[in-house]
Amino acid sequence: MGPTGMGPRGSPGTAVNLAASDALINLDQCDQHICMTSESDLLTAAQACALLGITQATLYAYVSRGLLRSRPGADHRSRVYLRQDVERLVQRRRSGRGAASGAAQSLDRGLPVLETRISLIRPDAPYYRGQSAVAAVEAGATLERIACLLWDCADDPFADLAAAAWPARVVALAADTALPPLERAMAALPLLALDVPQSFTAAPRARHAIAARLLRDTAALLVAGPRGTTPIHEVLATAWRPGDAGFADLLRAALVLCADHELNVSAFAARVVASTGAHLHATACSGLAALSGPRHGGATARAWALIDEARAGDPHTVIASRWQRGDDLPGFGHALYPDGDPRAAALLRLLRAMHPDSAALRDLETIVAAAEDVSGERPNIDCLLAAICHVHALPAAPALVLFAAGRLTGWLAHALEQQAQGRLIRPRARYTGVAPATGSAVGPTTDTPPAA
Repeated sequence: MGPTGMGPRGSPGTAVNLAASDALINLDQCDQHICMTSESDLLTAAQACALLGITQATLYAYVSRGLLRSRPGADHRSRVYLRQDVERLVQRRRSGRGAASGAAQSLDRGLPVLETRISLIRPDAPYYRGQSAVAAVEAGATLERIACLLWDCADDPFADLAAAAWPARVVALAADTALPPLERAMAALPLLALDVPQSFTAAPRARHAIAARLLRDTAALLVAGPRGTTPIHEVLATAWRPGDAGFADLLRAALVLCADHELNVSAFAARVVASTGAHLHATACSGLAALSGPRHGGATARAWALIDEARAGDPHTVIASRWQRGDDLPGFGHALYPDGDPRAAALLRLLRAMHPDSAALRDLETIVAAAEDVSGERPNIDCLLAAICHVHALPAAPALVLFAAGRLTGWLAHALEQQAQGRLIRPRARYTGVAPATGSAVGPTTDTPPAA
């Protein structure tokens, strides 16, 4: 066992995370007060939702924003909530806090800011137009099939895609393996857009055809492969483990589970760009740019590194030491799934079925158990994408490629939906800087020296 003390769940022998709560992502806001609270002052999720008049999804959003604190319930699977926090929120809701404050809070996994028919997040799975993503994986759906669903296609736009070579201006760029995957795709996509007829058409069938070609082109660019009409999971599998049908099917599942996740950072970025009327290649680039940030797509690389570090030593000691010194646990915990990420659970089941005797998978199981023992957190989708790489002796980059290739499907769905609505997304900002002097004319502010 690693360093000991009074853990964040109040149990002796577990490590204490000493970092400030607002500096961590997806970690419990659990302090000594909640850990020492009696059971009568704790509420189940159903009780908290009933008092607040909200859904469980909104309850999870409140936790992610630090408005509520939670901890594992007696069965270590459910969560309980501090009655004092819930009652304080009830009072605040009754008194009202104004539209501006509510709008500002909505930007960080708060209350919904727009309507969509694309996806819904529930504790058991994300739902794509009412269909469970986990069930779709189990039914054998491909990413292309999910794209048809998310894009609300009347016909299959992939059926009519003809084989074609890369345009001359893109050939060298598309095959340049010295470039990182996202950068290679972001560099090539604007050039490919120059050759797309009807880029700004409003006809659904034509737009779906453009989206289908764009989805497969981007997958090929991410692995520096040839342009083609092969299903995307097979494109990626051929690049990383050619001839391994089981691996290809695992990638199929991962792609489907990554296809959309409501209004995440990259989807919102793509949606904002799409609202200007920009073509779909531009919205794809905006999504990739957002994904390139370490707090979004970079989570897969950090999860891969954590698994690598834990496998190189004693997993429990590594996890407990990180937690004690205030480091987060990349790949563990998710603000919208406090009881565990169902996407990760689905992929872990598949890995167990495919590799029952894998030493790398046994290492992963030990790491997962240590993380839950030390922090109470369970693996999320980033962890399992990284785990797929470890189990198959791949570096970290394929995990991010998997995420990007799958999530582009959702970005395009959001772009299509936003442009069909015909509205520009243009929120207002609340100014918090230096106030102008009363009665002052337009010119230098009072704290700015006169121009020379």
